[in-house]
Amino acid sequence: MSPMRVPAAVPARAQRVLDEAALRADAATLIGGRAALLGRQPGDRISAGGATRLLRGPDGWCALTLSRPDDLQAVPALLETDEVAADPWDAIARRAADVGVIAVAEQARLLGLPVGVLGETGPAPITVRRSGSRATPGWCEPLVVDLSTMWAGPLCGRLLADTGATVVKVESRARPDGPRHGPPEFFDWMNAGKLSYDADFTEPAGLRRLLAAADVVIESSRPAALARHGLGPADIPARPGRVWIRITGHGTDGARADWVAFGDDAAVSGGLVTGSVEDPQFCGDAIADPLTGIHAAAAVLAARNRGGGELLEISMAAVAAEYAHLRRGGDIVCTAPPLIRASARELGADTEDVDRMVGDRSAAPC
Repeated sequence: MSPMRVPAAVPARAQRVLDEAALRADAATLIGGRAALLGRQPGDRISAGGATRLLRGPDGWCALTLSRPDDLQAVPALLETDEVAADPWDAIARRAADVGVIAVAEQARLLGLPVGVLGETGPAPITVRRSGSRATPGWCEPLVVDLSTMWAGPLCGRLLADTGATVVKVESRARPDGPRHGPPEFFDWMNAGKLSYDADFTEPAGLRRLLAAADVVIESSRPAALARHGLGPADIPARPGRVWIRITGHGTDGARADWVAFGDDAAVSGGLVTGSVEDPQFCGDAIADPLTGIHAAAAVLAARNRGGGELLEISMAAVAAEYAHLRRGGDIVCTAPPLIRASARELGADTEDVDRMVGDRSAAPC
């Protein structure tokens, strides 16, 4: 194991994005903060979090993530066998060597597994679509509804909270944000300063009212997920100037809309690795997540400055690809832990207060 190193050009470019958006944050800390908080170090072909592995085949490399119980349950189908060892990675590596990483990735995606083939995704700008009427830029302190989970979306919300926005983190008791039950340091870092709202997605009337009152909505589901509940951007009446940002792993076009992604495999898909194409290693800790969170927050502020009324779509793999194409120079070590000033709110601690705030905004919009 070695200290977490990233090409110097990566945090330098991310810092420019933060500075141009007037977001007061240190890019190197955002990129390396989780690893520093939790004492994680990447292996050569094992991610810092341990759930993602780089696999080699005759046709290249891919990164597969097995972080959820459902992922492990899908391994027999991936290997086309009924018997799988408790640690399946050797068998998966043999499968990739036998049939190739593209075949493994195709099968993995049919099973809903997060996977990225090295360099399959190129850089792409954030997609901007008009989705409502504009408003006077900076017309009121924004209410941000954060429906996202894990890292990229919550970081976007945290950066917006640091600008003075009121940010409401939405979870359900049936499916809380996964990091809530992990190391508290990371969850607090991403979510301290946000109000906590307990939503019932089977009876979502209250959530619909909250979304209708929002000036900014952050989501990181696959596009069809919210639509199934009637909670997508086309389903919720928009306030003037609303900005809705959709964070995906691989975009919303065609089959890619259904591809699952986490930060490490998305980075590999975009080609953001250290070493070479022939001998790749993971770059940082789930690096597509913090980079996407930074770009998402900057994009939201830019949209607000245009008057809003926009749907933004940003892909983690495409963001990673933008950084993969930088002239990198030497590497730097990212080891600075972030300063955590407070704990995140208990799930649902602010539901009643948020409902009252929504009523006030409806009665007297700013």
